[in-house]
Amino acid sequence: MTDYAPDPALLFKAETLAEALPYMQRYAGSTFVVKYGGHAMGDAEAAEDFAEDVVLLKAVGINPIVVHGGGPQIGAALKAQGIESRFVDGLRVTDAETMKVAEMVLSGSINKEIVSWIAAEGGRAVGISGKDGRLVTATKVQSEHDLGFVGEPDDIDTRILETISRAGMIPVVAPIGVGADGQTYNINADTMAGALAIATGAERLFLLTDVPGVLDKDRKLLSDLTPSDIAALREDGTIHGGMIPKLQTCIDAVEGGVDAAVILDGRVPHAMLIEIFTRQGAGTLVRQG
Repeated sequence: MTDYAPDPALLFKAETLAEALPYMQRYAGSTFVVKYGGHAMGDAEAAEDFAEDVVLLKAVGINPIVVHGGGPQIGAALKAQGIESRFVDGLRVTDAETMKVAEMVLSGSINKEIVSWIAAEGGRAVGISGKDGRLVTATKVQSEHDLGFVGEPDDIDTRILETISRAGMIPVVAPIGVGADGQTYNINADTMAGALAIATGAERLFLLTDVPGVLDKDRKLLSDLTPSDIAALREDGTIHGGMIPKLQTCIDAVEGGVDAAVILDGRVPHAMLIEIFTRQGAGTLVRQG
């Protein structure tokens, strides 16, 4: 457990490139799935840093797969069209009209914007959704309340991701899936990222959001957790609300074969590189005990 550092750039500078090189080489050939979301997506400087980091990962031999969210952007688009947003247990109720707007925002404007950010930093990216190449076949989420066209991954065909990565490019995936009957489903981006991490045999799953990680009751960062630690923290009320499903995604990933999952603050400059390539780390890492 360490105090959350308000200036994490200092941590990154604490390592020279020579010291960081063994960390980089260790992961060459590995797949990292990176979920990029939260309000950090609306910050131009944070977006530039994120794109730089993804391009660097690819340059050192790591295969990044980006999965993005877009809740605030979908909400703004719905409001502009006079459509009310409703949520149940943190999931947006998605009727047919809302589904059309969500797909337009996620697969259209946000997805292509991230592709352009990566291109601006010298990388090559391909924007797709879970519908392309039947990457993600989804089923309707079963809930006490009818959530409409909210889905969860049922089957994943990773061939399109492998083809893009082998071609030297970075897949950028919108969290949209397709049912066996052709129905389009909106999928929670964390859930999508976790499922892709398991299916691709990823070494790391990164959930970049707008919180520093998991904090204890004294507001100190918990840098390392196991599933049993998380169960105890949930029981005593230390973790609650939106952090619970994020940590469940991390647990599912590591129990599904991913070496470790990390919750990071996407607003922090180069947080992902700090976590990977320095001894200090930057967020909350979850791995099997």
